[in-house]
Amino acid sequence: MPHIHIDHSPGLGDHLDIPALCKTLRDTAVDTGVFPLAGIRVRVIECNYALIADGNPQHAYLDISVRLRGGRDIDTRRMAVQRLFDAAEEVCKDLIDQSSFALSMEMRNIDPELSPKTGSIRRYLNDNA
Repeated sequence: MPHIHIDHSPGLGDHLDIPALCKTLRDTAVDTGVFPLAGIRVRVIECNYALIADGNPQHAYLDISVRLRGGRDIDTRRMAVQRLFDAAEEVCKDLIDQSSFALSMEMRNIDPELSPKTGSIRRYLNDNA
């Protein structure tokens, strides 16, 4: 873990390089030293419809949810979420500076007793991962 889930307002991909954002978040998660590469998932969903603030269709948002298995102390989580947010903010800088745009992020723990996992990804990672 973490699982990084991004959802954003309709059409945002016309103004923001979403694949670059995904790569930046994945790379930043790895660089924190907190998360194993094999556990990182970054996925994006574009909303079909969003009504933001006063309804002006020029408003846009991008919300990032970071889910991770419990067991990391608050200082570690605080450092990781801040690094991820800073990276996302840098990618979104032009939107923040030049348009009506909201960026948000939340990190939350998943109870490992209530979240069974299985998978084979580790077998398919190269030796350098």
